[in-house]
Amino acid sequence: MEKLGKIGIVPVIKIDDAEKAVPLARALAAGGIPCVELTFRTAQAEEAIRRISKEVPETLAGAGTVLTTEQVDKAVNAGAQFIVSPGLNPRVVSYCIQKGIPVTPGCANPSDIEQALELGLEAVKFFPAEQAGGLEYIKAISAPYPNLKFIPTGGINAANISKYILFDKILACGGSWMASAELINAGAFDKITALSREAVLNMLGLSITRISRSHISVKTNSLPRAAAYLERTGLAVDYENAKKDSKGNMTALYFKEEVLGFEMQLSISN
Repeated sequence: MEKLGKIGIVPVIKIDDAEKAVPLARALAAGGIPCVELTFRTAQAEEAIRRISKEVPETLAGAGTVLTTEQVDKAVNAGAQFIVSPGLNPRVVSYCIQKGIPVTPGCANPSDIEQALELGLEAVKFFPAEQAGGLEYIKAISAPYPNLKFIPTGGINAANISKYILFDKILACGGSWMASAELINAGAFDKITALSREAVLNMLGLSITRISRSHISVKTNSLPRAAAYLERTGLAVDYENAKKDSKGNMTALYFKEEVLGFEMQLSISN
């Protein structure tokens, strides 16, 4: 869950050909999203998870649309690192907990949420997000549950992801716009990489606010996610000297090495 939170976007994928699983995972990672949720809506999902887990181990691979404990076993045996279901089935959730695999069931009302809390979960999928009331509904429904995180999925796209991700109770956002079945089937992996990069940049809201002779100041919507993204590109973050507010939250970070001869500061947008 911590890794998902740092990535911030969970591509929800329906795959029809397991041969395309590895190039898909590599295309997503090249665009800044080393994560994929392969839905059990097709017979190819299990094999696709197995191939990604073996050949692209740096990608966090999970199984979606998991409806039964038998599907949990298939997904885990194939290498799935997390399980997602469209609704909250106590039997499936309990089984995942027993097996020690993270699970985020779909929840859309307080009764679902309280069942999830009773089962010991700290994060749930909110589905279908836009159709069920969107961000304003999540803000309202989450108020009595201060420690619960949400992964809204359904109707999330490049245009609205930034408003969701700014809410502090959003762990990550799920969506398929950057890797639709049509793009995958067409083998349009360069397009998938471009759309993934666009999604990440929209989510992070990176903008240069000041350049001096030796210093670049960059603002972002999400400091931990931006730092994690830049670390994946090879930059080392100096967490020990991070600036923090009175509550201990990070407000600014520096990188251990200069970037093109500049010292770079990454700070949270006001």
